[in-house]
Amino acid sequence: MSYEAVLEQIKHKEGKRKKFEKNNAPKERDYGKSKKECRRCGRVGRGVISKYELNFCRQCFREIAEDLGFEQLK
Repeated sequence: MSYEAVLEQIKHKEGKRKKFEKNNAPKERDYGKSKKECRRCGRVGRGVISKYELNFCRQCFREIAEDLGFEQLK
């Protein structure tokens, strides 16, 4: 279950909600793959192309590569 789904279930239980948020809130990262995010769709982690500071996921990159000036090798 995701963090947000559990918060939704216990929103009316103040004590449980505070304890859950304290112990289970996702950390803000300063480095690593969870810090990288696609600037087009927002995907996080694997598949983000950061070379040349593109910061697009591989799916978005395939859609807009020709517009950016990349050519497919034959």
